[in-house]
Amino acid sequence: MGSDPILGILLAAGSSTRFGGHKLSHLIDGMPMALRSAMAVKSALGAVLVAMRPGDALAPTLLAQGLDVICCDRAPEGMGGTLAQAIAAAPSGAAGYVIALADMPFIRPASIRAVAAAIAGGAVLAAPCYRGERGHPVGLAARYCEELLALQGDAGARAIIKRDAALMTLVDVDDAGVLRDIDTPADLPPRVNGA
Repeated sequence: MGSDPILGILLAAGSSTRFGGHKLSHLIDGMPMALRSAMAVKSALGAVLVAMRPGDALAPTLLAQGLDVICCDRAPEGMGGTLAQAIAAAPSGAAGYVIALADMPFIRPASIRAVAAAIAGGAVLAAPCYRGERGHPVGLAARYCEELLALQGDAGARAIIKRDAALMTLVDVDDAGVLRDIDTPADLPPRVNGA
């Protein structure tokens, strides 16, 4: 990759409404879901900025693992406000961003690296693709920085991605985790869910 870094940003400030509790603290293979997701991004990119709600009890656990955590007071606005605040807090000079979701703990670091490599190689938008379906995380080149800083509400970068869909570089991966998120307790692995 080039000399300018691709920054990893993990969105972990959701309210877990559909889950019925603080889903990001649920253990996946003995590790809180948010920590597992963050460590995958850190393993892939060397660093990750984790955007969390103020007062989140998981923050000390993530900090103890050497992760950078930002407490997003804009979290109640939704994903857009959270992402804008995270981009504002990120170090300047990035060549792009890989935006990951904390409720997708099964993504392999290799898939995250592949997205970052596509952005570093000149793609303006990139995402992994598993068996023809686009997944997460999503990479955005630095040219989108101002638009990301202006985000509001709960849409995140969805409008940018939809508008510029023709510019999206899909990276084929053999990783079903890029499609697998945890929205409700039924989405947890059986051994975690007690089934």
